[in-house]
Amino acid sequence: MMTPKQLVEQAKAEIKEIDVLTALEWLADGVTIIDVREEHEFLNGSLPGAASIPRGVLEFKTTDHPALADRQARLLVYCRTGGRSALAAQTLKRMGYDNPVSMAGGYEAWVAHHEPVVEDTTDFGS
Repeated sequence: MMTPKQLVEQAKAEIKEIDVLTALEWLADGVTIIDVREEHEFLNGSLPGAASIPRGVLEFKTTDHPALADRQARLLVYCRTGGRSALAAQTLKRMGYDNPVSMAGGYEAWVAHHEPVVEDTTDFGS
């Protein structure tokens, strides 16, 4: 039986990971960004331009989400620390996507690097 840590390690061995600096270069080139964290995590802050597709429904969104329409596009996938995004990139690769990559360290690495984030400032109660 494999542990979650072993599953993530196996996924990372099968996919490509990039660091924050490379992710910044890719963002400048217009890469498709997929945030696989839960919706409440996404609403608390995300990378600019990211599409929210939680890891738990990723496989079911591949046929109808516009961010996943082009199977040849470079897909930058991230989560909080890099585990879920590694598993998501592995899944996308297995489902026929040519260029899914995981951002090493995830959102935490992005924030630690002092890069810009988008926060939901919608106020429905006022």
